[in-house]
Amino acid sequence: MKKVVMTGCLAIALLFAGRANAQTYAEVEKTTSETPWSIEITSGNLVNGFNWGTASLRGRYFISDKLGIRLQLGLGDGSGKPMTDKNNYYENADGTGGVGTEKISRSAVSLQIGAEYHFIGTKKLDPYAALGIDFGFGGQKSEGDKVDPVLSAYNKDYKYNGAGKYSSMGGTLALGADFYFVENVFIGLEAGLGFHALSFKDAESEVTITGIPPIKNVTPAYKRNHLGTHAVVRLGWRF
Repeated sequence: MKKVVMTGCLAIALLFAGRANAQTYAEVEKTTSETPWSIEITSGNLVNGFNWGTASLRGRYFISDKLGIRLQLGLGDGSGKPMTDKNNYYENADGTGGVGTEKISRSAVSLQIGAEYHFIGTKKLDPYAALGIDFGFGGQKSEGDKVDPVLSAYNKDYKYNGAGKYSSMGGTLALGADFYFVENVFIGLEAGLGFHALSFKDAESEVTITGIPPIKNVTPAYKRNHLGTHAVVRLGWRF
């Protein structure tokens, strides 16, 4: 997924570069408050508990040449796993006999509200410090037919389903820079430190075994904190 995102970003960058017909690289300068808006795609290792490796979308508005506010939206749960997993479990090791099926569905959304302070840079380079407040929520559902959820193996007498949800809140401190290589178009790098508190709600599951009443289980709610670094590559357009 990350390779696809980076390839797409490179293609967009080349498209913008091709449109800069009469403009030479030496003429390119970073923009001013006359173009206060920017929109960008971020891709990288966002250690915030939400990211599948997909790109996030960030909007930014400059109150002045030095101060900007931003809003970022992302999808993913940070597990590195796909949104949907489908697994088959066979009765025999050679793939013959009965087949049990398992489906796992994941969903998550992250939101960041933040601000940036831009320092004096060079003609093309625009360095900054950023502060972000992060919010998020997500969940996972699973269901299996002819699968023993404890052994993760085929069993024609078993059927089960389960679900759980979580929410998150935290903050991020970062340093970054925008490099303008075409008028109003920049590539950027941002790295920093983030802290996030995750709250997991009660997770419920039900197992049905042929010939006996359904068995219901509840995993009690719990909390977990995460402190880690992050680094993202960005491609943006200021207008």
